[in-house]
Amino acid sequence: MAHRFITQAVIIGARVFGRAVAEAYRQAAASSKYAQSSIGQSGGSTSKNFVSSGLTLDEACKILNVKQPQGGQANMEEVTERFKRLFDVNDPTKGGSFYLQSKILRARERIELEAREAQEAAESEAEAREGWKPKIWKDR
Repeated sequence: MAHRFITQAVIIGARVFGRAVAEAYRQAAASSKYAQSSIGQSGGSTSKNFVSSGLTLDEACKILNVKQPQGGQANMEEVTERFKRLFDVNDPTKGGSFYLQSKILRARERIELEAREAQEAAESEAEAREGWKPKIWKDR
């Protein structure tokens, strides 16, 4: 009689484990589809959408409550000000949430990345317009 209970427990455990694995696979597949669809919308760069823990630029702007950068230009003073205030408010030693604090940090990093990429693109575009001018050390 005991072997019957043990067999049933093993079978039930295997079913639960199998369902958990199947659900995890479905979630991974859905996440992959979402990432691929956003790549198609943005022009093909995975790094632009999911660099900082999967945050998109839109999500980062909503977290910090700032406007999206227009033409790659972000108001970094406003971003820094909002970041400092929200980061301090959510300090775990003051009763805040570590999870929210990390989301705020990732949002700031995401916006800074976008601004840095836009600045690099503008610099390379300006260099292309002006032509390549090597920097030469002149005698003093």
